[in-house]
Amino acid sequence: MTDSAPTAVVERFIDHLRTVTDSDAAVGLLAEDVVYENSWLPTVRGRERVRKLFQALLRIGTHVEMHIHAISADGPTVLTERTDVLQWGRLRVQFWICGRFDVHDGQIVLWREYYDPLVILAATLRGLLGTVVPAARAKPPSAA
Repeated sequence: MTDSAPTAVVERFIDHLRTVTDSDAAVGLLAEDVVYENSWLPTVRGRERVRKLFQALLRIGTHVEMHIHAISADGPTVLTERTDVLQWGRLRVQFWICGRFDVHDGQIVLWREYYDPLVILAATLRGLLGTVVPAARAKPPSAA
């Protein structure tokens, strides 16, 4: 039997996202009517639409890393503080992000990501520089 505690569900979800090739396992932890809100991007509603988003990321060759620095829960709400990495070939974009997940009956019903768009811009510029000057690439955060 799998642990359905909110924090355990979110940790499993993030583990599956770390290997985007296992997106079906990640999607399996989402409620059918999940709401995915990402700062500055349109809201995605429904498990199948999130699945299509993951499939699109796979098609363009996206590699994902998610490094959790802190995770805590208050009832069904789980907050994460992370460093996320999106990589396409030599382009590595690494940035700080905060996530909120609401979990009911072992499924994520709300997934909301918060970040500063200037941080994303700076990370993208650093990533672009790193494609020509490897020493400029962001290094993965050290383990906490």
